[in-house]
Amino acid sequence: MKPLLKIISFAGLLLSIGPPILLFAGKMEMDSMKLWMGIGMVAWMSTAPFWINKPSGQ
Repeated sequence: MKPLLKIISFAGLLLSIGPPILLFAGKMEMDSMKLWMGIGMVAWMSTAPFWINKPSGQ
């Protein structure tokens, strides 16, 4: 379960970082960027607390 949470968390981070870069490059519209960043934020915030700062043995 923990590896799945990490994958979803990192996907959320990519969705938070990638869209502004694409907007700056002219490949994405502002509304699309806001949508994808919102999805990424929810993915990160809902999965990261379950595995960050916890020992690997748990």
